[in-house]
Order: sequence, then structure tokens, then C-alpha cells
Amino acid sequence: MSENETNNLPLSVQIEGLLFVAAEPVTPAHLAEALDVTASTVERALIELDESLQTRGLRLQRHAGRVQLTTAPQLAGAVERFLGLEATSRLSRAALETLAIIAYQQPVTRPQVDSLRGVNSDGMMKSLLSKGLIQETGRTDGPGRPILYSTSPEFLQHFGINSITELPPLELPDADAPQNELLKG
Repeated sequence: MSENETNNLPLSVQIEGLLFVAAEPVTPAHLAEALDVTASTVERALIELDESLQTRGLRLQRHAGRVQLTTAPQLAGAVERFLGLEATSRLSRAALETLAIIAYQQPVTRPQVDSLRGVNSDGMMKSLLSKGLIQETGRTDGPGRPILYSTSPEFLQHFGINSITELPPLELPDADAPQNELLKG
């Protein structure tokens, strides 16, 4: 197909094709550069693409200013069976508690997580890192320069959301309640 024929395709279709072959999430600016259009034009086309994908087997996922195509979360079971993968492992209550703190407070250090949970979170953090649900995203400027942690794109896929902004609102407890009560249901 010549470049002229490519330009006859809607921009959202061109972006879908680029995202399909991208090995990792890409920035809208990178897409704009590749397609020789403005970033705002790409953003409008991404919205159009996202809307068109809602009735299909793919979804547009955004994380940390990057975008990628993923399979629809509703297809997780079928994809696992098709690929012969083990069922997704369950997360313990402690792991979910730790993950929730990171998701709502990110970026956050392990001492900050420990403070909110009231217990040492080293084992939980290692487990979540090994599962790819959290990632190291830098270091603070404070004493000892502790590592900052944030959720990963795999976190979004695991919970079937497209962006961290889709997390349910955090309900804060009464001022008299202990902080670790935030995560109890």
C-alpha cells in the first residue's frame, strides 16, 4: 500500500495499526511524529478509537502518559485457556491492602506503605514486584533516598481497567478511625 493510500484511512485506523505492532506502550507524541500530525489530533483520534473498540475484543489502555492495545478484560478466561496459561493467581488480603495503598497514594515509598498498614510490607512489596503489579518509578530526595513505587500497566490489565483514573473513589473514614481502617471493607 502506498503512502497515499494510507492517508485515505481514518487517523484512528492508522493509530490502531501502529499500536497493534508496537512492542510496548507508546506516547501520543510518538504516534503524532510517526503520522506527521499534531499531538492534539492524535488525542482526538485516540478518543475515537477508544469508543470504537468498546464493542470489540480489544481495548485502549493508558498508563503514565503512554497508550497501548490490550485484549478486553472480559476475555481473560478465554485467552488463558487459548494460550494454555495457568489461572491468574489470587492475591492475599495483605497483598490487596498493600496494592490498594500504592494505587491510591502513588508514587509511594515502602516506609510510607508500612506506616499506613502498621506492619512491615517488605514481603508484600517483593511479591507484588515479582507479579509485575507494581514497579519502581524513582527515588525520593529524602534521607536514604528510598525507592518510589507505582502501579504498572500489568496492574491495569489484572483489574480490567484502562487507566488509574478508573479506580473507584476512595472513601475516607471518620477522623477518629485509625488510618489502616481505610482498606477494610
